[in-house]
Amino acid sequence: MKIRTLTLTAVLLLAGTAHAVEFNQVDAGKSSLAFSSKQMGVPVPGNFKRFTSQIAFDPAKPTAASTTLEIDMASIDAGSKDANDEVVGKQWFNVKAFPTAKFVSTGVKALGGNRYEALGKMTIKGQTRDLVAPFTFKQEGASGVFDGGFVLKRMDYNIGEGPWADVSAVANEIEIKFHVVANAAAKK
Repeated sequence: MKIRTLTLTAVLLLAGTAHAVEFNQVDAGKSSLAFSSKQMGVPVPGNFKRFTSQIAFDPAKPTAASTTLEIDMASIDAGSKDANDEVVGKQWFNVKAFPTAKFVSTGVKALGGNRYEALGKMTIKGQTRDLVAPFTFKQEGASGVFDGGFVLKRMDYNIGEGPWADVSAVANEIEIKFHVVANAAAKK
């Protein structure tokens, strides 16, 4: 009886480690990156149409997770052609000199209840700042869904220079929301 119990325990332990799951194959078609700013107190929504993301997330070991997000700044949709043409210019994103923005995680903190914080560095227009991005994780079959957001202060990155630096016209705070779907790869 004792040998049988030990054998069953060993099989269960090996099965648990052999089937650990890491979500690391981002499905760009199901993922999105949106923002909302305020101009004269009125919310102005938008999104970025092109970005890449690399994720390595094992829900059993969240503190070992890592992520990198790279955004094609010229892919912005700020609601109209005029707005899109304006924000890619030198006073806003200056995409000729700074075509991408990048977030690189330095750690992940588990908060409980499928809630986490990604800690890292965000670089926009050559300015790098520390950033904390709270997110939730939900497993849906072989996919993991990461939903989160954070507030970015545009003046920390020199977004909106010259006459656009007046935060009473365009608010300093920009709300960023992300939805990333990643498929699982079995770890061995």
